[in-house]
Formats: sequence, structure tokens, C-alpha cells
Amino acid sequence: MDLNDTHSHQDQEYESLSNNETSERPSLAQADFQQPFEVLEPSKQTLPFVLNSPHSGRVYPPRFLASSDLDPLTLRRSEDSFVDEIFAGAVELGAPLLRAHFPRAYLDVNREPYELDPAMFADPLPPHVNTRSIRVAGGLGTIARVVSEATEIYHTPLPYSEAEARIRDIYMPFHETLRGLLEKTHRQFGEAVLLDCHSMPSIGGAYEDDIDANRPDIVLGDRYGTACAPELVEAAERILRSMGYLVTRNNPYAGGFNTEHYGAPAQGLHALQIEINRTLYMDEQKVQRRSGITRLSKDMTRFVRKLGREMRRTLWTTVQRRAS
Repeated sequence: MDLNDTHSHQDQEYESLSNNETSERPSLAQADFQQPFEVLEPSKQTLPFVLNSPHSGRVYPPRFLASSDLDPLTLRRSEDSFVDEIFAGAVELGAPLLRAHFPRAYLDVNREPYELDPAMFADPLPPHVNTRSIRVAGGLGTIARVVSEATEIYHTPLPYSEAEARIRDIYMPFHETLRGLLEKTHRQFGEAVLLDCHSMPSIGGAYEDDIDANRPDIVLGDRYGTACAPELVEAAERILRSMGYLVTRNNPYAGGFNTEHYGAPAQGLHALQIEINRTLYMDEQKVQRRSGITRLSKDMTRFVRKLGREMRRTLWTTVQRRAS
């Protein structure tokens, strides 16, 4: 399966924009990060899963910090802190894990490549930029304008070339890597499941639909049934509930760009977003691990193991039949 067939026009447009840049330019990824992201590979892939942790990066380049009036702790509150650690046990079970080292406040790879707020930039944006999405309106585009509770990140407007460099040098290679992992998995197993791993504040924010509401332990997002076979979502919910977690679907998070972009159940590609309540494992204000992270990590390893068994035992035939 070629994932470019699923979103061919969109992907080709973005790849063309990236390829038009001159290869002689210095890489922003090399300037700001020794390694902007990495893949933790199992010795042998035995599960049809690819885990992705796009928001757990916690390396803040000095150049980025200098562009903001915010202190590092405030910037870190936009992270899905420690999520890569929580799901790392899946690697030993036989599933690769792609994790970002760059922070979400620097670049959000769970957005379209060019969701940008024109108010952030000193020069006009080119026509291919999406300036009208809901996420841009909230200040949370590909290059975020704000962190938690609408706190502005930058003290002066950015040149558009800064956004283009981050997208060209980090966003594009990140998604090329993710796409490659999914294609490899699909070739090996005939199905591929993206588990897009995130965490969420324990209480709905002032600019969210569930303002001031206490949130469940885990929210599963499948874009309202369009990104993942229902049998997989039902199995995931059943397994997590059996562990004692309060689980809901698609509210307040139904899945972002990754879930929508890579989920194509009819083609044997399933995408499921997992949002974990941060109070289960961390101090939200201090961005520090709590003792609950040990239990949660073990439970998420058990979850991946059990979902893999469900795939082998009962779901595989059903999912393949629905996709045919």
C-alpha cells in the first residue's frame, strides 16, 4: 500500500513546495537540534502497530527561547510531557515508536504543513498557506502563536522564512518517516494501525468546548468512526475499561491531522488517537512526573499487548473483511 494514494494531491503539493527549496540552505534541524526526532525500533516487528508521540519533545533551542518572553516552564505546559516514556514498552513488544524531541511550542506536526496565523509574521504569507482553520484561529497552528490559556509565545513577529525552514527541515522529514513506518507495517501485515499518543489537561480550558469540566482518564479519537475500524476502537475501549480507566470517545478530542490524514480503514490503514489525563501521572503545574507514571506505563504496555492479541485472535479477519 502506498500512503500517497490516500492523499495523493495534498501530499504531492506539499512535497513540491518542499523540493523547490534549494538543497544548499543550512538545515534548521541541525542548527537547533542534534536529533529533532527518532524512531525506537524493535529487534523484530511482531505487531501491526506504529506508535507516534509527536508532542512529547522537551528540547528547547536557545535561539527559540530567546525569541520568547515566556519562561521555559510556561512553554513546557504545552507539551504532552513524558508520553513517549509511557508508551516506550511497546517497542519491546514488537512495535516501533516515533517520538519528537522538538517541542510542540516550536513546531506542531499534528497539523497540516501550512496552518499559519498571518498575525504572527512580519511578511505576507504565500497562497498555499491555510490561514482560516479553527486551529489557526485558536493560535495553535503548525507554528503555534500561544501556549496554555492563550499566552503569547513570541515578543516580535517572525519572518515567514522561519516557518518555512521549520516545516521543510523538520515537519516534512518527520511525516516522511511516519509514512514509511506505516507503509512498511502494511506490507508486512496487510494492515497497519497508527496509535497517535497524547496527553490532555485534566480540566477543559477557557477556549475549549468542555470549559472547566473534569475530563475522563482516557479519550479515544477516531474522527467519529472514519479513521479506524469500529472493532479496533471497541476493543481498545474494552481493554482500557477492564483496567479501571474511565474512557470516552471523540469528546473533547476526536483526533487531529495525523488521525484524519493517515486513517483510511477501507485501505487497511487505521488511526486511533489516545489522550491521557495528565493528573494520572504528573504534576501539571510543575511539569514533573508523579508516582502514577509507573503504573500507567505498565498499563499502556499491557494495553498494546492485549490489543495486539485481539488483532490476531478475533479482529484481523473482521477488519480485513470490512476493508475488502
